[in-house]
Amino acid sequence: MLEKTFKLKENGTDVKTEIIAGLTTFMTMAYIIALNPNLLTGFGAEGASLWNGVFMATCIASAIGMFVMAFAANKPFAMAPGMGLNSFFAVVTTNIVAITGMTYLASYQAALCIILIEGLVFIVLSLLNIREKIVDAIPLGVRLGIAPAIGLMLMNIGLGSNKGIYSENGGPFYVMRDFFGALTPSLAQTQMGSGYAEMVLTVVTMFIGLFVIIVLAHKGVKASVIIGMLAASIVYWIGEAAFLGNNPFASLQGASFVPPFADMVETTLFKFNFSGFAQVGWFTMITLIVTFCIIDMFDTIGTLVGTASRAGMLDKNGKMPQMKQALLADAIGTVAGSATGTSTVTTFIESASGVEAGGRTGLTALTTGILFLACMFLAPIAAVIPAAATSSALIYVGVLMIAGLKNIHFDDMYQAVPVALMLIAMPISGSIGHAIGLGLIAYTVMKLFTGKAKEVSVLTYALSVIFLIKFFLVA
Repeated sequence: MLEKTFKLKENGTDVKTEIIAGLTTFMTMAYIIALNPNLLTGFGAEGASLWNGVFMATCIASAIGMFVMAFAANKPFAMAPGMGLNSFFAVVTTNIVAITGMTYLASYQAALCIILIEGLVFIVLSLLNIREKIVDAIPLGVRLGIAPAIGLMLMNIGLGSNKGIYSENGGPFYVMRDFFGALTPSLAQTQMGSGYAEMVLTVVTMFIGLFVIIVLAHKGVKASVIIGMLAASIVYWIGEAAFLGNNPFASLQGASFVPPFADMVETTLFKFNFSGFAQVGWFTMITLIVTFCIIDMFDTIGTLVGTASRAGMLDKNGKMPQMKQALLADAIGTVAGSATGTSTVTTFIESASGVEAGGRTGLTALTTGILFLACMFLAPIAAVIPAAATSSALIYVGVLMIAGLKNIHFDDMYQAVPVALMLIAMPISGSIGHAIGLGLIAYTVMKLFTGKAKEVSVLTYALSVIFLIKFFLVA
């Protein structure tokens, strides 16, 4: 049955290899199961019900995307809510709160409308083979600069504002601003009061986790990220009990390991707030949808092509067979994410770990998807993972994404200037869309005023105009 479905012999693999590859991929990306609801709910600040709803949505939507990838495309690529995109989604939700005055939950449900529309658009574009053509029309430098810029933003979140700490002196206090930003440790201690001990524990935990991940990754350990997060969590739990006098597992007392379906039904399942989304304004709506589409498009196609090349899956023309089906799996996963309650589902670069372990068919993706579903029963355990441990993963993933700068030709000003602007704008503004807009505008203006206007695609002109209007004419 498996041989007939996944054509294992034809792809030079077997059931054992594919299952091990699927487990390997899962172990390298399992951090997203706890990290995604942490990011989208302010590390639980928006309430346990919403956290549980996003947790369930992360598991279910990821699994649906991977099942489509397995059976429709027969490729070993795994999917989950994309890093960077989930941070952007959280920022968008917060902005909707400020614009409309709605609660965070109502604004979150309004933001899910963006993900639904994005997914539906991608389904149509994938079926019509338009997504590849759109990517070819976007300037190469801007395309290559998105991932490194997102990497810097992730590092900023992990190092700078991942976890705010409060004390009798106020707050929130942040790692880079209030701990490393202080002139002396004594000044930091004075500023933070009783929160200083928690800050020290957070910093120690974060860097221990990061160094464990780096060392294990250097040694080729496939599960380096999740092991590093576990090591950081243990350090934090011990420190919390020994130095802060808290019980790190208090939330487990009386906790149920039954999947929190009720919380998902209450908060996120098919909870599209179209009336709230309409209050944002039509132009902002269009801009957000276009921005999500652009980011996801680059993220997915880049990951698919890069990983497929590594696995020897590209044909003599540099194209991947079943690309259309793989892109369709991404689109369906995104629609499933919007329906269940999470941000854009995209192909994960950690799929490369499974490919390195020998994964060559959809059985790898199927295995990873099943493991994601199994995690629905572990919500209480995932909830005790400290934010400082997830910071380690954020920083590491950010570093990996920054490595994409090696593909930028900095001696070419048409690439260097847009990328440099994106690198500085994204972490400072906290907006992926605005950074991309600056990059597109810079590229277009440079071409216009250097006599190379004909080299700019119509789509690039259109996007540049949209962002110019947004920046200067729309409040």
